[in-house]
Amino acid sequence: MFDKKAARLRRAKKTRAHIRVLGAHRLTVNRTPKHIYAQIISPNGGEVIAQASTLDGSLRSGATGNIDAATSVGQLIAERAKAAGITKVAFDRSGFKYHGRVKALAEAARENGLEF
Repeated sequence: MFDKKAARLRRAKKTRAHIRVLGAHRLTVNRTPKHIYAQIISPNGGEVIAQASTLDGSLRSGATGNIDAATSVGQLIAERAKAAGITKVAFDRSGFKYHGRVKALAEAARENGLEF
Protein backbone atom coordinates (compact mmCIF):
# COMPACT_ATOMS: atom_id res chain seq x y z
CA MET A 1 0.00 0.00 0.00
CA PHE A 2 1.21 3.49 -0.86
CA ASP A 3 2.09 5.63 2.13
CA LYS A 4 2.22 9.33 1.28
CA LYS A 5 4.31 10.34 4.30
CA ALA A 6 6.83 7.53 3.77
CA ALA A 7 7.26 8.58 0.13
CA ARG A 8 7.90 12.20 1.19
CA LEU A 9 10.45 11.11 3.78
CA ARG A 10 12.20 8.91 1.20
CA ARG A 11 12.50 11.90 -1.16
CA ALA A 12 13.81 14.04 1.71
CA LYS A 13 16.43 11.43 2.59
CA LYS A 14 17.80 11.43 -0.98
CA THR A 15 17.97 15.23 -1.07
CA ARG A 16 19.75 15.43 2.28
CA ALA A 17 22.33 12.85 1.18
CA HIS A 18 23.09 14.95 -1.91
CA ILE A 19 23.37 18.16 0.15
CA ARG A 20 25.70 16.42 2.62
CA VAL A 21 28.08 15.64 -0.27
CA LEU A 22 28.04 19.32 -1.29
CA GLY A 23 29.07 20.40 2.21
CA ALA A 24 26.89 23.51 2.16
CA HIS A 25 24.69 25.10 4.80
CA ARG A 26 21.17 23.75 4.44
CA LEU A 27 17.96 25.80 4.43
CA THR A 28 15.38 23.23 5.47
CA VAL A 29 11.64 23.81 5.31
CA ASN A 30 8.89 21.98 7.14
CA ARG A 31 5.22 22.70 6.74
CA THR A 32 2.12 21.69 8.62
CA PRO A 33 -1.46 22.71 7.87
CA LYS A 34 -1.22 25.55 10.42
CA HIS A 35 2.43 26.66 10.33
CA ILE A 36 5.63 26.72 8.28
CA TYR A 37 9.13 26.43 9.72
CA ALA A 38 12.57 27.23 8.25
CA GLN A 39 16.01 26.47 9.68
CA ILE A 40 19.55 26.97 8.48
CA ILE A 41 21.63 23.99 9.54
CA SER A 42 25.43 23.78 9.51
CA PRO A 43 27.16 21.51 6.95
CA ASN A 44 27.96 18.87 9.57
CA GLY A 45 24.26 18.77 10.50
CA GLY A 46 24.84 19.29 14.19
CA GLU A 47 23.97 22.93 14.69
CA VAL A 48 21.00 25.15 13.88
CA ILE A 49 22.42 28.54 12.92
CA ALA A 50 19.18 30.45 12.27
CA GLN A 51 15.50 29.67 12.43
CA ALA A 52 12.19 31.34 11.66
CA SER A 53 8.61 30.18 11.73
CA THR A 54 5.06 31.42 11.88
CA LEU A 55 5.26 30.78 15.64
CA ASP A 56 7.62 33.77 16.06
CA GLY A 57 6.04 36.61 18.00
CA SER A 58 6.11 39.10 15.13
CA LEU A 59 4.41 36.70 12.68
CA ARG A 60 2.03 34.91 15.00
CA SER A 61 -0.54 37.70 15.13
CA GLY A 62 -1.63 37.29 11.49
CA ALA A 63 -2.71 34.26 9.50
CA THR A 64 -0.10 31.50 9.79
CA GLY A 65 -1.02 28.82 7.24
CA ASN A 66 -1.01 30.73 3.96
CA ILE A 67 1.37 32.01 1.27
CA ASP A 68 1.65 35.48 2.82
CA ALA A 69 2.86 33.96 6.09
CA ALA A 70 5.36 31.78 4.21
CA THR A 71 6.69 34.87 2.42
CA SER A 72 7.19 36.60 5.77
CA VAL A 73 9.07 33.56 7.12
CA GLY A 74 11.28 33.59 4.00
CA GLN A 75 12.15 37.24 4.56
CA LEU A 76 12.87 36.65 8.24
CA ILE A 77 15.11 33.61 7.68
CA ALA A 78 17.10 35.54 5.05
CA GLU A 79 17.65 38.45 7.45
CA ARG A 80 18.74 36.13 10.26
CA ALA A 81 21.06 34.19 7.95
CA LYS A 82 22.74 37.40 6.77
CA ALA A 83 23.14 38.48 10.40
CA ALA A 84 24.90 35.15 11.05
CA GLY A 85 27.17 35.72 8.02
CA ILE A 86 25.60 33.16 5.67
CA THR A 87 24.69 34.04 2.10
CA LYS A 88 24.88 30.68 0.27
CA VAL A 89 22.72 27.72 1.22
CA ALA A 90 21.37 24.53 -0.30
CA PHE A 91 17.56 24.38 -0.31
CA ASP A 92 16.10 21.31 1.40
CA ARG A 93 12.36 21.20 0.79
CA SER A 94 12.00 18.04 2.94
CA GLY A 95 10.29 16.09 0.18
CA PHE A 96 7.50 18.64 -0.28
CA LYS A 97 6.58 19.83 -3.79
CA TYR A 98 8.18 23.12 -4.84
CA HIS A 99 4.77 24.75 -4.98
CA GLY A 100 2.58 27.04 -2.92
CA ARG A 101 3.92 27.89 0.54
CA VAL A 102 7.29 26.17 0.03
CA LYS A 103 7.84 28.08 -3.21
CA ALA A 104 6.76 31.39 -1.61
CA LEU A 105 9.23 30.92 1.25
CA ALA A 106 12.08 30.08 -1.14
CA GLU A 107 11.42 33.03 -3.44
CA ALA A 108 11.19 35.47 -0.51
CA ALA A 109 14.48 34.18 0.88
CA ARG A 110 16.13 34.62 -2.54
CA GLU A 111 14.77 38.15 -2.94
CA ASN A 112 16.18 39.08 0.47
CA GLY A 113 19.73 37.97 -0.24
CA LEU A 114 20.08 34.20 0.16
CA GLU A 115 21.65 32.36 -2.77
CA PHE A 116 20.68 28.80 -3.66
